[in-house]
Order: sequence, then structure tokens, then C-alpha cells
Amino acid sequence: MSKARLSALVVLTTSAGFLAHGGPVLLPTLAAASFGTALCASSASTWNQVIEVERDRKMKRTLSRPLPSGAVSRGHAAALATCTGLSGTGLLLSLTDPLTASLGLANIFLYAVPYTLLKPRSELNTWVGAVVGAIPPLMGWVAAGGDPLAPQAAFLAGSLYLWQFPHFFALSFLYRKDYAAGGFEMVPVNDSPPFDRTASLVSRYSVYLATLPLLSCAFDLTSPMFAVEGLALNGYALYVAHKFNRERTNANARKVFTTSLWYLPCLLTLFILHSRTWDESGEAVAADDKTPEIQESIRAVRDKGRELCVHESKGEGEGGKNGCPVTATKKVLGIKERGESS
Repeated sequence: MSKARLSALVVLTTSAGFLAHGGPVLLPTLAAASFGTALCASSASTWNQVIEVERDRKMKRTLSRPLPSGAVSRGHAAALATCTGLSGTGLLLSLTDPLTASLGLANIFLYAVPYTLLKPRSELNTWVGAVVGAIPPLMGWVAAGGDPLAPQAAFLAGSLYLWQFPHFFALSFLYRKDYAAGGFEMVPVNDSPPFDRTASLVSRYSVYLATLPLLSCAFDLTSPMFAVEGLALNGYALYVAHKFNRERTNANARKVFTTSLWYLPCLLTLFILHSRTWDESGEAVAADDKTPEIQESIRAVRDKGRELCVHESKGEGEGGKNGCPVTATKKVLGIKERGESS
């Protein structure tokens, strides 16, 4: 009922948002934010299945779920959704802050009502669903004490928003016949062969996603090494997207989908390791923090990575001619370096 794999992904992004804020990392708050978000995700998923039970009975991939199979009644599922929703928002409210709790409650509503009700009515459901997916990392950031309007928060939410399009268009392409049988309005369902719209959207959003590491470095949200590693990470993602664009087959769509599964944790991990907020948080550890090894581990990996980056270890050099990608990007955008007079 809770769609455990989906909930695990939601918790991952929430935890990443929390850690991206920098130290000190307060484990009780991190645990509350992660567990509360998991309960909210469980509630949203359960409400989704309560509403879609008749459509789920028409699809092979959902036929064995508890509601379509008759293992759980609709009333019991609704009770579960209500309990997890109330306990999740209550936990967030009592152990994090009101804004994080409000975001959790809003996400239950967005997933269970606009997104779920749009699925059989409009392809726009995918864009609404992307908003739902962009909120959990923002919840983690806010729970850690971050400003929801900070540029780092925008990066986290924007990354999740853009990531979902290659991920979900590839998935819905693989199950287009099932979605059609269930009566859902998905782009690959309405896109006739040779699936030009689907391939174009996968390629377009993969390109948008690939710009984020460069932009985050250009605006000094992360160290330059993030741009270097981002080029390698996105290079492969763009390669599989291009391969699907050339040959619109299930095999190539599956490569896009499986790539998206490891791409996201890699991107978020790299963002945390290279985030400037860890520089600004300093080396001090809160006196009541019982597990400073989290901060120390992150900083140790960050320091090791800096040894490998020419920009970090030797500076930009005269006139910024060392070839570092962030230097070139900043020059194009006209962004001043940290510490320069404005």
C-alpha cells in the first residue's frame, strides 16, 4: 500500500536536502524529517490506490496490489491513509517545524487529488507529479533550518523536478499498453509511432538537467569540482537519452529509466559533498551533537575531492586560464568571485 520503493526514494531526497544545509547535523531532527516524510508519502500513495482501484484492476503491473487483488478493503486502505497522513504531519509539526509539516500535508493533497484525478483526464498530470516530487528535498532543507527561498533550495527542488521527466517518460513508454488499458492520459500513450514527442521530451529535459551542475558552480553554490563531475555524470545520461531518441525501443527506454535510478542519488551526493554551505557552517560541532562523525566523514570526502581538482588545489591562475569549466561559465554570466567587491 505504501509503495515502499517510491517512499524510500522520497526519504532519500528529503535526507539529501537536510544534509545539503551543512553542519551541525542533528540526528534526531534528521530522523524525524525522514520518518515523517515517509509517513506522508505512504499516505499519499495509499490514497492514490484507493481512488484508482478500478483502473488498477485493468493493468497487469498493478493487478496484484492489495486493493485490486482484494487482499485489503477500500475502507481499511482509507483508514491506513488517514492514520499515516495524520501521524506523518503530526511528527513533522512536533519535531521539525510548521513549514515542513505544511509542505508534507500539501504534498499528500497534491498527489492524492490534483495528480491522481488528472491522470485519466490530461497529460498535464506528469507536470503536476513533478511538482510533488520536487517538494521532499525542500522539506529536508527547511527542517535543517534552511531558508525555503535560498538558491540552494531552488537547486534541490529544480533538480528533482527536471529529473522526473526522463525518468517517468521512459517508465510510461515501457508500460504504455498498460496505461492505455487503465485509461490514463500519458504522453507515450497518446504519442503515435515513431514516438517523436516522447523522445523529444526525454532529450529536452535531460539537457535541462545537465545544465544544473554548471549553473550551481557559476553561482557559487558548490565548489568547481561539482561542475567537473557533473559533466561526466550528465554525459552518460545524455548519451542514453540520445540513443533513445535515435531508436525508440523498449530496450533503450529501459536504459534511460535505469540510468535515472542511479543518476539521482549520485547527483544529490555530489551536491552535498561540494556544497558551499558546508564551508560556511565551519568546523564547530554542536555541543549536544552525539554523532560528529557524520560531519567529519562528509568533510573528509570533500577534502579528498579537492585534491583532485586543479581549480580547488591551485586556484584559477592568472586570468582564470586553467581551463576550469566554472571559470568559463562565470565569465560568460558575468558573475563575480566570492570575496570580490560588488
